[in-house]
Formats: sequence, structure tokens, C-alpha cells
Amino acid sequence: MGEQLTKNDVEKIKEEIEYRKLVVRKRELEAVKEARAQGDLSENFEYKAAKQDKNRNESRIRYLEKMLKNAKIVSDVSNADEVGINNTVDVYFEDDDELETYRLVTSIRGNSLQGLISIESPLGKAIKGHKVGDRVFVNTNGNNGYYVTIKRIDKSTDDSNDTIRKY
Repeated sequence: MGEQLTKNDVEKIKEEIEYRKLVVRKRELEAVKEARAQGDLSENFEYKAAKQDKNRNESRIRYLEKMLKNAKIVSDVSNADEVGINNTVDVYFEDDDELETYRLVTSIRGNSLQGLISIESPLGKAIKGHKVGDRVFVNTNGNNGYYVTIKRIDKSTDDSNDTIRKY
């Protein structure tokens, strides 16, 4: 099974592929041509760097196309009182006596340092579909885990500023 993507994720990926094919590819090919024209290729750092940049762009295009080919489309719609994709959630961690705020996203947009928790992560899997006041067990490894309580759900669904992970 491939990545779980929303329709909006698919559109973002298609836009990036198109941009890389039409803009970045053209720019990188031109940079390789210019560096090649400078002479001896065996000691031409600019040529090697330009080739690496071109190859990195082509690799990214292949990566994104493969992701789309193997993707499983998931809905970002959830019941009004349940945690769903793109919802912001206040979660109380019992063991730490701390309240944290996260937004549940698909794995290609997950970034825990920015408070974006993947629906495929242990915490994301545990809280998805639950309601305010639910005490949920987050299974981290076998029977190990911890309890959290959902304190608040913000049904905002704006993901326009989210970026797709690099690799």
C-alpha cells in the first residue's frame, strides 16, 4: 500500500511535478550546458554541481510520480465532533501532565517540530475518529504506550501552507 493522500495532497504533488518539469528542468539543463562550455570536464566543479542538481530534480520528479501511482486517496471529511485530517487538536498527556496542540495531517505533510502529526503515527492513529473528552491509549510498541485525553477539536481544514516532505 502506498501513501495515504487527500485530494488536495494529490493536487499539490501534481503542481510540483509540473513546475519541476517545465521550470526547474529547463533551468538545470541550461546550467549543465553553460558549465560544459567552460572546457575540461574532469576538473570542472561547476559542471559536476550542475549535473548533480539536474539529477536531483529528475529524482524528485520520479519520486513524486511513483508516490501518485501508489497512493491511496483518503477523505479529509470527518464528523463534526470527531478528530479528522487537518483538524487541530488539544491533547492532554497524562504521564507528563502537559497539554499539547497538534494538527492531524497525511504522512507526506507530517512534521512534529511544527505540530503536524501524521495520521499514520501512533498518536495520529489513536486519536483519529475520537471525540472531545475521550481517553485514548496510544500504542507505541506492542503493549507499551500511554494515555491521552482529547480536550478540544478545531475543525479548521486549511492546509494551504503545508509543504510536502522532501524524501
